Amino acid sequence: MGFMKPRLLPVDAGTYRALPRRDRLEALTRHWVEHGFGSPAAVYLFYVVKCALYVGGAALVISLTPGLGPVTEVASWWSEPIVYQKLIVFTLLWEVTGLGCGSGPLSSRFLPPIGSALYWLRPGTVRLPPWPGKVPFTRGDRRTLADVLLYAAVLACGVWLLGRPGSSGDGGLLDPMAAVPLIVTVAVLGLRDKTVFLAARGEQYWLSLLVFFFPYGDMLIGFELIMLAIWWGAATSKLNHHFPFVVATMMSNAPLVPNRLKPLFYRDHPRDLRPSRLSFLLAHVGTATEYLVPLYLVFLGDGGPWTWAALLYMVVFHLHILSTIPMGVPLEWNLFFVFSLFFLFGAHGDLTVWDLNSPWLLAVILPSLVLLPLLGNLRPDLVSFLPAMRYYAGNWATSAWLFTGDALDRLGSGLTTSARLAPHQMVTLYDADTALLLAAKAEGWRSMHSHGRALNGLVERVTQDQDGVTVVEGELIAGFAIGWNFGEGHLHDDQLLRAVQARCAFAPGEVRVICLEGQPLHRQTQSYEIHDAALGLLESGHVAVRDMLTRQPWPTDGADYPVYDVRSARPAAEPRPLDSTS
Repeated sequence: MGFMKPRLLPVDAGTYRALPRRDRLEALTRHWVEHGFGSPAAVYLFYVVKCALYVGGAALVISLTPGLGPVTEVASWWSEPIVYQKLIVFTLLWEVTGLGCGSGPLSSRFLPPIGSALYWLRPGTVRLPPWPGKVPFTRGDRRTLADVLLYAAVLACGVWLLGRPGSSGDGGLLDPMAAVPLIVTVAVLGLRDKTVFLAARGEQYWLSLLVFFFPYGDMLIGFELIMLAIWWGAATSKLNHHFPFVVATMMSNAPLVPNRLKPLFYRDHPRDLRPSRLSFLLAHVGTATEYLVPLYLVFLGDGGPWTWAALLYMVVFHLHILSTIPMGVPLEWNLFFVFSLFFLFGAHGDLTVWDLNSPWLLAVILPSLVLLPLLGNLRPDLVSFLPAMRYYAGNWATSAWLFTGDALDRLGSGLTTSARLAPHQMVTLYDADTALLLAAKAEGWRSMHSHGRALNGLVERVTQDQDGVTVVEGELIAGFAIGWNFGEGHLHDDQLLRAVQARCAFAPGEVRVICLEGQPLHRQTQSYEIHDAALGLLESGHVAVRDMLTRQPWPTDGADYPVYDVRSARPAAEPRPLDSTS
């Protein structure tokens, strides 16, 4: 691996193309164990520079606030309340412009390295309204000039709020009424396009804007409660069988972990790629950490030595996550958490949740912090994993898109976008063979997760070993079609398929999408649906989590993947093979 050269499968592209899909998956996943995505040094340098720009840019912009002082004297003003307020606004803008989560090569963005703003400032691109049949004036899936102007207004309102002075000469607090334009524009735009609201990380930063309306002490407690909900939501989402698979997969991609140690996270590499006891141990430690340490910080911390010990433990915890460079790259999000720990529980550690004066704060934030995550855990089909706070637990909605003939090329030419499909972007950096093997890494990554094993089984169920079928990870389709992807399967499900079909008019059998929903907290199954671009829903049913846990990342026994409660929307009980006449 060099500065620009990735570490790829030790096989030439011609041999790889000739392999059956099962053999390709076996080779990809075994290679993933020691090499992960195989990213060259330039990729890690890209993210280091981006994180430095986030930290430096935030410090520089916030330092311009009257009464704070120059950026060179940040140590004298970093703990002022207005600093945290403006960091929230700055981070929301950073994310909603596409500079944060879901950017760069590890989100399959090469040239250009971002989507988001390049798409959302362009009329004609695809938008995905959350409730088009229920909220007036949100129907349709084509971005209009009004949507573009509304997105521009979000950016303008955020920049304007960043430039506002505080309420006193030494910084003070932002006038909460100055946040109203940003609050309103983000909310209205989110009703027109859920993608933008999710990209803005509305479940955290937009909600935090509402806390600006409370007095200083209650405001800081509100920020603490939002942090607590995110930690506890993440911990609760890990109470499943999926998370050890995430740990093993993530550690294989961690650049600071020596390659010789990475097989330790698997039972018996290269024969058995299920997670080892070490992965299970780390999964349990992570879950316990997110429950217990924030519990102490929020309810028992007093700013003393034990508070600082807990604070530093959580700092190390988040820096560890950051050091693994997880797919989706929520790096700035973890940096925000690190600063929040020092600000809320260090500089203001003497203020505890028991000092809360206004019960109205709870009325404002608890529906988003308790009720929405509860609904999302019980009905993951209704709530995105982001507002449901089911972060990086391996239990997400996913999809696989299946193309025959020239359908994938027609998709590339049929949509209004600001970037090409990921493999075509790679060709501008590498030769075609290298681009092919590099793009295949996404399939290997997905297959390493528990749900990827079910998804691969469903792919075989649909294709029935038919030749000439191109399988594309749904995340890559979303990144190309709507400009943002971050592991949210509801952005590349049948709603996006209908928008694509309205533009491309595929024939029956040319494009099918397998949608696999997340696991509800109270069930041991996951629902799936198979859709045809022209014919609509073909089949629905369930897969059992227990079947995922016993499988390798590649199909091994030739038997059909077990499915349950199958309901066919067509006369035939089984989905027909992909072809132009099905």
